[in-house]
Amino acid sequence: MMDNSGAITYPMTWKKPPYIKNSYIRRSIYFFSALYLAAAFGTMDVNWTRVAEGLPRAERFLDAFFPPNFADNRGVVWDGIQESIWMAVISTVAGIMLSVPIGLGAARNLAPKYIYLFNRAIIALSRTFPEIILAIFAVKLFGFGPFAGFIALSIGTIGFYAKLLAEDIENMSEDQAEAIKATGATWFQWINYAIQPQVMPRMIGLSVYRLDINFRESAVVGIVGGGGIGATLNTAFDRYEFDTAAAILLIIIGIVMCLEYVSGFLRKRVQ
Repeated sequence: MMDNSGAITYPMTWKKPPYIKNSYIRRSIYFFSALYLAAAFGTMDVNWTRVAEGLPRAERFLDAFFPPNFADNRGVVWDGIQESIWMAVISTVAGIMLSVPIGLGAARNLAPKYIYLFNRAIIALSRTFPEIILAIFAVKLFGFGPFAGFIALSIGTIGFYAKLLAEDIENMSEDQAEAIKATGATWFQWINYAIQPQVMPRMIGLSVYRLDINFRESAVVGIVGGGGIGATLNTAFDRYEFDTAAAILLIIIGIVMCLEYVSGFLRKRVQ
């Protein structure tokens, strides 16, 4: 940019360039996005009169949660918590053990194409349905109880963990892998010394994160008959014991927060 004297001048402030340089295309995207959101909101059949009438009921409903009741039914609540913890731990361990070979086979730079496609199909199928749908199928097949929840959470773990493991392997440093391979290492030695050190720190953190997810999902699958604290929570709501339900929710929040801190601690230790 030049001034009147012919000298080159530079802007004094930096402005982030737009992601889409063409202003016409950028504004068109903004316009049609806003138009779509307005049309989508217009299709919502919201009865504002019922919303206004429901606010006092919502206030009374929330008041029934306080104070939380930890004393009554503590035996049943503790049994449900234990069942959820064991269900989350076992389903996480089983899911990860099954995910490792599937993740190795689903890495494009590691497996032949037919093995890659087969394992990618397994991952896609296991990710198709949320855990609550899997729990409904498992309850129909195996009946009510924690085994149905274990099956649903294990399948969900496979889709989550195997996909991330395969993507980490595909993004690993090729130099270290080639160096280990050049020493004449066997396939298992190559996996152990070239791939495992690169993906292990992230996988440990994801394992604890998946344990966290499985514990939270155990409360959801329990509502449809998968056992665990979800069944206890559903019973408390059915009996209008909202103070007991509040205590259960606080316990779930506390356990999830503890798992979050453990996950962060482990990630710092292994990285």
